[in-house]
Amino acid sequence: MAERPSSSVEDYVRAIYGLSERGVPVTNATLTQRLGLSPSSVSGMINKLSQLGLVTHVRYRSVELTPQGRRLAYDVLRRHRLIELFLVEELDYTWDEVHREADALEHAVSDELVEHIAAKLGHPTHDPHGDPIPTADGVVEKPATKLLDQVEPGTVGTVARVWDTDSELLRYLTDHHITLGTRIEIVERKPFGGPLVVRVGEPPEAQTHFLGDEIAAALSIAVR
Repeated sequence: MAERPSSSVEDYVRAIYGLSERGVPVTNATLTQRLGLSPSSVSGMINKLSQLGLVTHVRYRSVELTPQGRRLAYDVLRRHRLIELFLVEELDYTWDEVHREADALEHAVSDELVEHIAAKLGHPTHDPHGDPIPTADGVVEKPATKLLDQVEPGTVGTVARVWDTDSELLRYLTDHHITLGTRIEIVERKPFGGPLVVRVGEPPEAQTHFLGDEIAAALSIAVR
């Protein structure tokens, strides 16, 4: 525990990894938006991370994690995602309640406790939102999924991952029975920036929904 970087450093490497995982260029601007901090604070921390050997950064170009930085990100993600799953499986939290709790606890738990949690849960591979849980050795599964807003009408799949951690969005999905493993069929993309029309659930009980850009960009599906 004493050898761990500060919670701020861990938060930054996790955020950098999260952006790059989605294919978003990691810049001072995108990190500022992701973390809700001032540009000067982000710039200062990027310089610190570079000095620590956790990122490489050329001015006006993207920030990239070094192998050391990526391994640290995997360690933080492992703690975070195992805690989220433990809260859901053992303490009856809902998936919209766990992110904030895990944000705080991921910096406090010992590595020994994390491995006990993993063993208690049967060494799971995914958290409650479908995010892959890195192994203790720093291996991360790369699931073959597609973002809902990038698939063509006629595609049928199952919800495999929810990228957004916003509690209201997660509650909306729950209320409309859009959860992990749910069948979803893309029916139509309305023109001129209109919503994505989908059918949710197994026929003949499938329900039609109109999803806006924010939700369509937050769901990944495993195509059947």
